[in-house]
Amino acid sequence: MLGIGAFPYDDQVDPDLINAGKRTISELPNSAYFGSEQSLAMIRGRHIDLTVLGAMEVSETGDVANWMIPGKRIKGMGGAMDLVAGVKKIIVVMEHTSKNGDPKFIAECTLRLTGKNVVDMIITDLAVFQRPDHQSRFRLIELAPGVIEEEVAAKTTARTAIP
Repeated sequence: MLGIGAFPYDDQVDPDLINAGKRTISELPNSAYFGSEQSLAMIRGRHIDLTVLGAMEVSETGDVANWMIPGKRIKGMGGAMDLVAGVKKIIVVMEHTSKNGDPKFIAECTLRLTGKNVVDMIITDLAVFQRPDHQSRFRLIELAPGVIEEEVAAKTTARTAIP
């Protein structure tokens, strides 16, 4: 579905409209529906400019791991590898640390990769990092309200350009 609306109120839920996270969604007046084969054709044909996805780890070189949690049974990797290979810009949105407090923006990914050197921007609950090209280091460009650079640095093992 292209043109996803806001999360619906309980009395407006259509159980057939769900997102990739299995949450119910709503449609917009200009929403378009298509099958998975068409969506993959759009992605593989490089007709999509931007992917926004979550991650379990991002490395300082822009590698992303988002499809496999160690010790958990999985049905497959889904379309994430297509999404990171077939678009012009990739933004990762994630919490800055794992549930146990380990950094998720790290020097080198330890989990199986979804894509290598593909991430352009990282948005976390603490900060926003960006790199102008795939050769540069990520640069801290914004802090969340109440967050200081020292906190971000303490929770990041990736080498970044922090002003």
